[in-house]
Amino acid sequence: MPAPWFEDEIAQSLAPLLPGIGVEVVPEIGSTNTELMRRAREGDNAAVLLVAERQTAGRGRLGRPWQSAQDAREPSSLTFSLGLSLAPRDWSGLSLAVGVSVAESLDPSGAAGLGLKWPNDLWVGERKLGGILIETALLQPDVAERYLVIGIGINIGAREAANLSTPPAWLKEWRPGATPGEVLREIAASLVRDVLLFSGSGFVPFAARFAARDVLRGREVRLSDGTEGHCEGVGWGGELLVRTASGVQMISSAEVSVRPRPAPI
Repeated sequence: MPAPWFEDEIAQSLAPLLPGIGVEVVPEIGSTNTELMRRAREGDNAAVLLVAERQTAGRGRLGRPWQSAQDAREPSSLTFSLGLSLAPRDWSGLSLAVGVSVAESLDPSGAAGLGLKWPNDLWVGERKLGGILIETALLQPDVAERYLVIGIGINIGAREAANLSTPPAWLKEWRPGATPGEVLREIAASLVRDVLLFSGSGFVPFAARFAARDVLRGREVRLSDGTEGHCEGVGWGGELLVRTASGVQMISSAEVSVRPRPAPI
């Protein structure tokens, strides 16, 4: 018997925050983000949480593929997208705020060492537990409000490292009984609450919370343009702060790779 998804319970927990929000679970889909963006462009801007038991054409940052991990008995990945209309004063730092919310729900005490890699990854040690992909669609010209789609993928069970740029981590390493439905139930309401907080207050309420889990701070990093430097954390707008030979650079949108730590002597 497949593990439950708790759709009704989740919908009830979200209703006070987003009245009328729907919770949908589908057995298989190409990409939950792509589906919600398609709906928005066709005029459907209803608030919805769309969950896929299996995602076959998922996307990560810069268009990289992200596929659901497979398990013969039950889904071993949690893949879902949250869609809602939003008009924050500043979009900067949203992926970081989402990461903070998810990390705090999955590892409240920090005992598992769940950290955040700017701008959109969940890391345990040097391995990737999950990722976040944010997309928006303009609802009307010259209107600040956009339809926001937040896609999240989390490894629940073990997955192979083949063809992955970063070795994978999975939740069952420290929570053996975890199921995708239970994890979704844990994080959904906090996620919506934090997105609404971001809409009203920007990244500032999340800055210290992100800093507590920042895995790049204090490390040597290399940017996609070849620039190298020492990471000094993130700014109040979610910008990555990198000290280079020419001074501190504030990076708002660049691919960041981390140099491997030196081997112990």
